[in-house]
Amino acid sequence: MQTEKDRLDFANHLWILTWDGKLCNCPKQEGAKRVLDVGTGTGIWALDYADAHPEASVIGVDLSPIQPIFVPPNCRFEIDDLEKEWTWTELFDFIFIRSMVGSFTNWSDVIKQAYDNLEPGGYLEIQDNEFPIFCDDDSMPADSQVLKWTQLIVETTNIVGKPMTVGPTFKQLLRDAGFEDVQGRQERWPISPWPEKDPKQRELGICSRAGTMEGLEPICMALFTRVLGWTRDEVLVFCAGVREELKQQTIHGYFNAYAAWGRKPEKKEEPETI
Repeated sequence: MQTEKDRLDFANHLWILTWDGKLCNCPKQEGAKRVLDVGTGTGIWALDYADAHPEASVIGVDLSPIQPIFVPPNCRFEIDDLEKEWTWTELFDFIFIRSMVGSFTNWSDVIKQAYDNLEPGGYLEIQDNEFPIFCDDDSMPADSQVLKWTQLIVETTNIVGKPMTVGPTFKQLLRDAGFEDVQGRQERWPISPWPEKDPKQRELGICSRAGTMEGLEPICMALFTRVLGWTRDEVLVFCAGVREELKQQTIHGYFNAYAAWGRKPEKKEEPETI
């Protein structure tokens, strides 16, 4: 469990690096008062936000109780399933969702519930990466183990109804839910430090490879055994081959990472009646 918690915390570093040191991209980088972190995991993002913004009240929510016990006074954690009806009675002015692709079956419903639980003028921001791996040159052979691993992740998550390909649709999903001023960013996560001439991309490659190598079995073990019918040993042997390939820098592959955010419309003033 500790290894998996460490991996999740390390992923937070990758995301912060992706957005040039920022916890979020929307205007709620500053000025939020009541914040909800959906799928908080170890709680590291919620804790960082609470530390940086002592004036804000931050709630982190997850299905698993793996968050620390000792937290800042303006931060707390709750256990809940956010695919069910949200039951908060007080609205938020910032809702943050990250790394939940592969967890939700109905993104439209989750985004609608976020919309309903935001005060007018509040922001929702979603951050996630997309599977499978991409490559823009001929460096990735058709029989690449890394490519096969990501393709099987896409195949199995589609079968269970929790696709890993939602990232490119985030902006449209926000518009469909009624958000205004919808904006987005897209970055690349190289699978190794192969972009030698770009310092940021090279560092992202170092972090991405480390996170992927640690996450191979946790990400795919249940999917491959339950959906594909593989044995545990078959998964371990396959992941060992993927890991060996990741150690090389000959494949110029990358994952796409997305951020999308939008604002709930301000309440319109009702005309005075005489």
